[in-house]
Amino acid sequence: MQKLDKLIFVTLFFSIFATITGVGIVVPLLPVYAHALGAGGLGIGLIFGAFSISRVFFLPYFGSLSDRKGRKPLIVPGLFAYTLVSIAFLFSDDVTILIAVRFVQGIASAMLLPVIQAYVGDITPVGKEGITMGLFNMSVFIGLSLGPVLGGAINDRFGLDAAFLSMGGLSFIGFLLSLFLLPPATDESVVRRGRSPVRWKQLMMDREMAGMFFFRFSYTLCIGVIWGFLPVLANAELSLSSAAIGFLVMLGILISGILHVPMGWVADRVNKKMLIIAGGLLVSYAVWSYTHANSLHDMVLASALFGVGGGICMPALMATAVVSGEKNQAMGSVMALLTMAHSLGMLSGSMAAGMMMDLFQLRTAFPLGAVFMALGTFIFLASTARRRLAGSAKPSPKLPREPYTVYEEALGLRPVSEKSEDPDEEFKTL
Repeated sequence: MQKLDKLIFVTLFFSIFATITGVGIVVPLLPVYAHALGAGGLGIGLIFGAFSISRVFFLPYFGSLSDRKGRKPLIVPGLFAYTLVSIAFLFSDDVTILIAVRFVQGIASAMLLPVIQAYVGDITPVGKEGITMGLFNMSVFIGLSLGPVLGGAINDRFGLDAAFLSMGGLSFIGFLLSLFLLPPATDESVVRRGRSPVRWKQLMMDREMAGMFFFRFSYTLCIGVIWGFLPVLANAELSLSSAAIGFLVMLGILISGILHVPMGWVADRVNKKMLIIAGGLLVSYAVWSYTHANSLHDMVLASALFGVGGGICMPALMATAVVSGEKNQAMGSVMALLTMAHSLGMLSGSMAAGMMMDLFQLRTAFPLGAVFMALGTFIFLASTARRRLAGSAKPSPKLPREPYTVYEEALGLRPVSEKSEDPDEEFKTL
């Protein structure tokens, strides 16, 4: 990675870390704030649902736009919008206004994480996708872990307004870092390349992309199940303290975040597909094991296994996404698709598990997540297996195989015997 790319990486790392930490400070306090404003269960659900709906709706647009216009023109205003949203929370004295503010926050979120991840993918050296994305995603996991702790402390000592101001201050720091340290959009590789990215319709038809989408959806569906119903199970059936419940919820995130860097390093050296499948199966087993957890020890073991499974599969999945984004020249769209899968998974997980709990019993929510994770792993396996089989078939005389790209050769997909003697031939597909 060149010196300028390292500066870009560090800037993006600390910008997203500051923003995620700020969000982590406020989001756990929103239900309490909404309840104080008179919101019932439906109102609280709409406050969180408005964020997910607007985010999912705008993700495709902003992802594609960043592939055409560059990353910085979206990152800088997105961070500034987060600052304004923090100020708007201070004046939200009505549930309807709070829902509207969360809707705007979802739009700002669609401008940030997938676009920033795409920027990191742009500067990632070939063959180091796993370690680079694993290291960058540490900023997200650290922010998610640190934010709620800080939020509780700030709220207890200084009040809720101070928590909102803290979110705004951290977002503004990220805004300043990106504004002054990121190079102009005209210097970005995605703009200088001057070629139109693959269209969304073509990208959605790609089997490997579909497999990654369903895997990410299933994984975050499990997170939605755990975050929504593990606290209820631990309190209602095991009578655990609030501190113990908070520890269980954060344990999986913490372990997964710690493993992202070493498993990213591993993903650059072994078969990424096998890591994704192994991690997915472990996640499925971990979620299923909550069904039979009858003590704090059992809960800790299940949460730890969930974190290990996520730490194994997610760096490899993100590394695969970077390779796919570079190959299709649509890094922003690829990251937006995976972020969309994340949002849909979180929303679907909490809703589906709630229905299972109402129709049957509380513990049936967890087998539902386990089944979805196993299904998502199978879909990923089937999608990539069909892709490989098609690639290994003999080319038709009437439809000769397209030339290898430099990315395929860099990944070792081109036999040495097939190398062209014409050095310029390697760049004809770029």
